[in-house]
Parts: sequence; structure tokens; C-alpha cells
Amino acid sequence: MKRRFFKVMIICVFVLMLVFPKPVFKGASDGILLWFNIVLPTLLPFIILSNLLIGTNAASLIARITGPLFCRIFRVSGYGSFAVLIGFMCGYPMGSKVTADLLNGGYISREEGRYLLSFCNNTSPMFIISYVIWQNLKEESLTLPAILILTISPCICSFLFRRHYHICGQSESRGCHVPAPNVSSAGVVDDSIMNGFVTITKVGGYIMLFSILIALAELLPFHHPALALAALPSLEITNGIAMLCKSCSEPGLRFILTMGLTSFGGWCSVAQTRCMVQEAGLPIFPYIIEKLITAGVTSLLAYGYIVLL
Repeated sequence: MKRRFFKVMIICVFVLMLVFPKPVFKGASDGILLWFNIVLPTLLPFIILSNLLIGTNAASLIARITGPLFCRIFRVSGYGSFAVLIGFMCGYPMGSKVTADLLNGGYISREEGRYLLSFCNNTSPMFIISYVIWQNLKEESLTLPAILILTISPCICSFLFRRHYHICGQSESRGCHVPAPNVSSAGVVDDSIMNGFVTITKVGGYIMLFSILIALAELLPFHHPALALAALPSLEITNGIAMLCKSCSEPGLRFILTMGLTSFGGWCSVAQTRCMVQEAGLPIFPYIIEKLITAGVTSLLAYGYIVLL
């Protein structure tokens, strides 16, 4: 039934693309330009570098530094602490990719991989500062509150999710053990670069497809507030944040909705994440539920900040 519904949806989109070529061209152009100008130069270096760190086992050296702190806070293994660092600092979908790479390499268990995926695939601080705050909200005073809210909310949720994945019982010695680095293979650089380009190309494809969907959805004859403030912005985070800031005139509500969407990442990031973790066998449905819960917590924290302000 699900596959039949998916096939019907694909046929409908194909027909719409034939009937409305102009908005499709605009959506595809916007998506490709967004990918080429922003995503490619900011994400590709981190993908290649993370591949090198894991491929040469240099990640174990970083894990020795991050492990003592992150192991105690999040109850993860040494290599898990490396995934936490990348997931919070490098942006979507790096947290999911590194988690899947560590699982495929046998560095972490499947249960820990599912737990890591629940909270360490987040928006990067650079994206929050430069795009969310400076370019869209345009209030530099919100920079620190936004970063704190978007960092604290997944940390809070990790305490809830770890009980579901039975992480609380991990011993400290097991959680922080990091094997000694191995010698890198001769072709690790070439493999890392090739894997990086394959990954970034898939990300670009999803951004383009969701930009086309947004362009087609804007042709709808009715304009409901829920459509402008929730449905359309949730498709893709970059376009969605810009749409939210243009559609919502009330500053407090605009901040709350923007923080919630930034925390969730949009359905495009969900599709990217599924692409990253599919080979590792990590399920995507629990991830969606966990991201929605985190977005709810983020929105509550943002609301609390606006009320106290």
C-alpha cells in the first residue's frame, strides 16, 4: 500500500512538472545555487575530513580528548563522543553520516548508533549565526540565546532517549575506551574524497527536489496561515527559514517558529539523513519522532526566553 501511494505521488509530481515548467525551473535553479554557493563549500571539506579521521583511525585521538567529558554526560563510547562533536559542530547531515560510518566500521554498537542518531544530528553554529540570525532574523542580540537553546534542547532530550535505548547501564570504563590508532591505508585519501563527492551530490539532489516541491506548492490557489507558517517551511530548512521570517510579522512568534524549524531541520534533512544511515541499517522513523520531540522542546525553551525577556 505504501509503495503504491509513493508511486502515485511520483506520477503526480511528474505531471505537475510537465504542466508548470517555469516554477520547476526556478525551484531547481534555486536549489542548485543554494547547494553550490552554500552547502558545497561549507559541508564538503568536513565530509572529506571526517572520512579521513575515521579511515586513518585518527578519530581515536580526538575521542581521547572529548571522551572524558562526553562519555560522562551522554553515556557514549569514546568513538561515540567523536560523533557527538561532529554532529553538534558540522551541521546536517554530518551527525548521521559519522554515526553510520562508525557503525559500519564496527567502532560502535547498533544500539549506541540509534541513540547517537537521536540527538547528535543538528544544525551547525555557523549556519545559526550567519544564516538564521544575521540574514533572516536580523537581530544580533539573539545570537547567544539561539545557540544556547539549539544546543541545550538536544542535550536535554538525550537524557530521555537514553532510557529508551537502555544506555544508562553502560559502565564508564566501557563508554570511554578508545582503541589505539591504526596505520592509514594507501588509498584512504582517494576513498575519502570520492565518498565526499558522492555524499555531497546526494545532498544536492535532495535540496533541488525539495526546492521544486516548494515552488510547486506555492502555486496552490489557497493561502492558509498553517501553510505559510508550518507546511511549506518544514519542507526544506534554508528556504523555510526565509519563508517564516517573511510571513510572520510578530517577532516573538517568528523567533519561536524559526528555532523549532532549525531544530527539526526540515523534511529535506530527514531525507538526507535516511540516505546516510540506510546502508548501516538504522531506522528512520524513530529518528523523525525524536527530532519532532526535540523541536517541541526547542520551541518551549524559545517561548520561555521570549516570556522572560
